[in-house]
Amino acid sequence: MDIMLFRDLERLQRTGNFSQAAVLANLSQPAFSRRIKSLEAWVGAMLVDRSHQPVRLTQAGEQMLEAGMQALARIEQERSQIREVQSLPDKYVVTFGAQHSIGWRFYPTWLQALEEAHGPVLSRLRADDLPNCMRDLRNGDVDFVIAYVGAEKPPGGLIDAVTIGEDQLVPVCKPNADGAPLFGFETPGLQMPFLRFGDSAPIGRHLEPLFDRHGISDRLRTVYENSMAGALRIRARNGDGVAWLPKSLVQPDLDGGILVRTGHPDWVVDLSIRLFRNKERSNRVTRAIWTFLEVRQSVSLVPPA
Repeated sequence: MDIMLFRDLERLQRTGNFSQAAVLANLSQPAFSRRIKSLEAWVGAMLVDRSHQPVRLTQAGEQMLEAGMQALARIEQERSQIREVQSLPDKYVVTFGAQHSIGWRFYPTWLQALEEAHGPVLSRLRADDLPNCMRDLRNGDVDFVIAYVGAEKPPGGLIDAVTIGEDQLVPVCKPNADGAPLFGFETPGLQMPFLRFGDSAPIGRHLEPLFDRHGISDRLRTVYENSMAGALRIRARNGDGVAWLPKSLVQPDLDGGILVRTGHPDWVVDLSIRLFRNKERSNRVTRAIWTFLEVRQSVSLVPPA
């Protein structure tokens, strides 16, 4: 049976006329009619009600058309993937987009762990502000985006997400000669110089609920802002103020006494680190990575027996 007969049946449903459907199929009407009759013979039922004008499909015709078009879509999808595999270079370079603060320290550590578990991955990193990263993901300029996600809803639509790590935003500053925070919050009402994430950095919005909940905003006086966590880190190390920075970024500074925690121990923001992809823009290499990470995430969510 010629599976393309279902295309002819769809043309007939769309036009309600054998002559018009034959034109769309680039066939003569007798030839087109024979094709529809051959499909009916194969099914063993009348698929077209010819007693009406325009003609219409019978219930059996509607049922077979739906099944046939689904089968055609699946076949064409598999053919497309096979062709893609044949044409895909053996050494495809996976492009990751990431927020600056993630690309600085988390990304290289995570990528090394991925390669140890999954296998070697030829890759490059494009560090940028998150809105630019997500734009590139939608346009197909990057394969994946790694980003912090707090309590807000992640992007929907064609964008999928899988959790690949955890982090925290913690308040830090330079220590004084005694090792205590240079900027402490012990004195009520005393304002602290604040090193703030710029408005173009969505990571800064994760702090707003914390500030509102604990009334911290009134204690902070912005003296510098930047969308890059690395720039805020340098200012904090220089003693210019207090900054809420990713713990993964400043942990070496905390371990070395270059920075110290300040404020209340509860003044932290928990963050998930997620890998995003555009479902419509993938290939054999990126799908294999995604499947591996999805399986690993699902396993990690299973509670121990």
